Amino acid sequence: MALTATLTGGLLDARAQTAAGPQSHARLTLRAAFEAAWARQPEAQALSVRRDAARAQAQAAQAWTPESPSLELSSKTDRLNRNLGTREYEAGVAIPLWLPGERGRSQALAEAEGRAAESRTTAAQLRVAATVREAWWSWHRARVEVEAAHGQLDSVRRIAADVAKRLKAGDLARADLHQADGAVAAAEAAVAQAESALTAARMHLGSLTAQPRLGAEGGAAADGEPEPPLAGTGGGDTDTHAELLALNDRAAVAEGAVALAAAQSRANPELTIAATRDRGAYGESYHQTFTVGVRIPFGAGPRHDARVASARAEALELQAQIALERARLASERESARARTDAARTQLAAAERRAQLARESRGFFDKSFRLGETDLPTRLRIEAETADAERQAARARIELAAAISAWRQAVGLLPR
Repeated sequence: MALTATLTGGLLDARAQTAAGPQSHARLTLRAAFEAAWARQPEAQALSVRRDAARAQAQAAQAWTPESPSLELSSKTDRLNRNLGTREYEAGVAIPLWLPGERGRSQALAEAEGRAAESRTTAAQLRVAATVREAWWSWHRARVEVEAAHGQLDSVRRIAADVAKRLKAGDLARADLHQADGAVAAAEAAVAQAESALTAARMHLGSLTAQPRLGAEGGAAADGEPEPPLAGTGGGDTDTHAELLALNDRAAVAEGAVALAAAQSRANPELTIAATRDRGAYGESYHQTFTVGVRIPFGAGPRHDARVASARAEALELQAQIALERARLASERESARARTDAARTQLAAAERRAQLARESRGFFDKSFRLGETDLPTRLRIEAETADAERQAARARIELAAAISAWRQAVGLLPR
């Protein structure tokens, strides 16, 4: 059953929403944070150049010759020895030729490398998404802790103020006021600690998204991502995972390299076409001749064998890595799904505990005002309620984070 974990209630401070004012419509989202982080990555900045390189390599594989033709010019004379007027001038063109099967295999390799460049970029995006997701939900966990700490501080301050009034009226002793003030001091220390952790989480996320002044006061959407579709519905198939696709494309490149290396058993032959103009001595007329020749190199021998063996070893290594990666991704996907189910159960239990704690706090607050409950019990009930509400708010974040991790495990980018 698909679930959109929309986090409301205790996550956003009402005071912060008021301070945000007219800018509250421009809240930062997980998708926007990912896009900002990806734009700063070296892979994103080099993507267009890699695509140009892939297109250029494909065009080179479709050319009529494996290399550009070369121009050959030569001149022969006897001026430095006999000086009888012998002259010979030759101009020719050397045209490299494809080996049998080399052109088709070069085209296949160029296509494979083009696909590999795209899949490698997608895999890099997914790795960046993992980092951003972790920083994003760590930030929201810290915001929940700050929210809960401020809420507990406000509550114990109200209790301390009530104790002070009842001390003046003679209903309570000064020791009770000291105990209440001690609870306020402990809550203030908890607020300071939570705000310190929030600052660290905020700066970490800001360093990823190039927003170092990212605020804790609203300005960010705490909406969770939708659950990924199950296997067989377009999103839970391990074979479509970006990391696995990148490895498959790398394996295809390695296999293409093996095939091309097998075809390149020798250097490329050359077709030579030349024109010669010469004379034997002074007074003789020049004669024009044409030459057509073919240059066929011998086989490469051990060098060729080394290239083929190296390419084949790379292909075998990638095939083995694909099997390991497929097993790892399947395990991560199932673990993430189980974590989501557990987080949903924990959220239901935490919300029920928080509701019961709030009701109990109402009972004990009334009893305390009537003098039927002592201060230590009232402070204990307040602490238990604050802890229950904090756990419920954190459980909402944990469910959203678990769904986000599930989407990461099946290879889906933030949305």
